Amino acid sequence: MVTTELPSPPGPETLHEALVEFPDNRLLIDLCGEYDRNLAEIEQNLGVQILRRGNQLAVVGEESVAREAIEVLQALYQRLETGKSVESGDVDRELRMGAGADQTGTRDGDQLEMFRGGRVEIKTRKKLVEPRTDAQKAYVKSLFASELGFGIGPAGTGKTYLAVAVGVSMFIEGHVDRIILSRPAVEAGEKLGYLPGDMKEKVDPYMQPLYDALNDFLPGKQLAKLIEEKRIEIAPLAFMRGRTLANAFVVLDEAQNATSMQMKMFLTRLGEGSRMVITGDRSQIDLPRGVTSGLHDAERLLGNIPGIAFNYFTARDVVRHPLVAAIIEAYEADTPS
Repeated sequence: MVTTELPSPPGPETLHEALVEFPDNRLLIDLCGEYDRNLAEIEQNLGVQILRRGNQLAVVGEESVAREAIEVLQALYQRLETGKSVESGDVDRELRMGAGADQTGTRDGDQLEMFRGGRVEIKTRKKLVEPRTDAQKAYVKSLFASELGFGIGPAGTGKTYLAVAVGVSMFIEGHVDRIILSRPAVEAGEKLGYLPGDMKEKVDPYMQPLYDALNDFLPGKQLAKLIEEKRIEIAPLAFMRGRTLANAFVVLDEAQNATSMQMKMFLTRLGEGSRMVITGDRSQIDLPRGVTSGLHDAERLLGNIPGIAFNYFTARDVVRHPLVAAIIEAYEADTPS
């Protein structure tokens, strides 16, 4: 890639123009995206104009912003050169985190090759998962570094999805023997009555988000076989009492709906060779009025214990539809302090 700086005419708001040359025209087509949607996303987010001229892209805008756009384009092109694809999520990640990712990924261990070059990549059977914000990146690193980690923040920030991805990665590489995923079976603000069917059919609706995440990372037949062999377990929180979870990657999702006693019970299940991740959103507590959230108590009591990692997300880390972040911010602004 060759970058050429072009002189700009003087003026009160001087626009800077730079040409970036890309040697492989086929990769440039993938970089631009269908109907140039990737370029449009960069233009909209950074306030620049990107024009295609043969195998060159001309970036026009204020100098600092134009340089940032060039860094994003170059990072995405380098991704294509390694044989990876560029989707909307990849563009979003580069815009949020910048092409100049930090170079601090130096932990030992073969499973941490994903930290090479400042990048964080989680390998699963079906896809390569990459954090899209700095908070997500720090969260994933802490899950590999700590035996007990918390991910706390609003919906759509990837807390559960990334935790399950890390669990699948560690399971594939033989660092744990089992994956255990759990949730409190608490209804979200409405009474659904008695559900039909056996125990599994009754609790599966509460566990569906965990199944969805696993289906993203493991082929269907392999996932079904692992569940049948109980090497992957998905169960309500109440089923954890009395167990010792050794050599397992354990995730408790929606932990804000665990009571204080349930949280203590779950945390004390941690066994030899296991990793445990607790995720929750303090703004979505569905417990009866007057019942203290176990997530709140865990923050208060465990915050200063070495070896326990607390990771926090905000609306800026939402990676669902852009409107989700705006909705969360609107509700937070309306909440009395």
